[in-house]
Amino acid sequence: PPVWVGLENFKRIFDSSLVKLSLRNSLIFLAMAVPIRLVTALALALLLQSRHRFFSVFRAAVILPSVIPEAAYALIWLWILNPIYGPLNLIGSLLGLPAPAWLAEPFSARMALVILSIFQIGEGFIVLVAGLRSISRSYYDSAQVDGASGWQIFIHITLPLLAPWLMLLSFRDMLMSLQNTFAPSFILTYGGPYYATTLEPLLIYELAFDFMDLGLAAAVLVLFFLLAALLTLGIL
Repeated sequence: PPVWVGLENFKRIFDSSLVKLSLRNSLIFLAMAVPIRLVTALALALLLQSRHRFFSVFRAAVILPSVIPEAAYALIWLWILNPIYGPLNLIGSLLGLPAPAWLAEPFSARMALVILSIFQIGEGFIVLVAGLRSISRSYYDSAQVDGASGWQIFIHITLPLLAPWLMLLSFRDMLMSLQNTFAPSFILTYGGPYYATTLEPLLIYELAFDFMDLGLAAAVLVLFFLLAALLTLGIL
């Protein structure tokens, strides 16, 4: 039967080296993935914001990886990143580039998860295209009359007026990046090699369903929510 232990499970969090490691891995992943995702979504939105029918095909291509089910998406990348017959290493070898053992080395395994996340920017891309189209053309016309360059227009008009949209996407990408790492880390590496891809969602799953330590898993989940709240406050 259940036994009341008070705050014992929260104390165990601070004694667990695995919990600390997964927290460190999650923060490293956020620091790498979220800025790259935002910059990529913004760059593609700037390139493909035109209403011309020709660009609709490219916009659909950007959105497509975000609508593929997570498990199927992870399995596709498991094939792409295979060091022996994966197309990424085969193309790299033809170009004379090094062929890393993607999922067998800690650093490259972390980078593989980041690369996976970069292609799933469909929602952010749609939001930024909508934000760009909401900016009045009169600002750009006035700037061009005053002789502003394209870079000056971007820095002094586009970027400030997109700031609320970018703030929204920062929150969304941070929370989604924390939550959506379970499927790729579970299917591609199961936390390896050497716990390099053991992120918080996977650790919670392992504690609850592999080790049946439901109390510690629930405590880590509470810590997970607190981490998300603190990061949100930090951005604000």
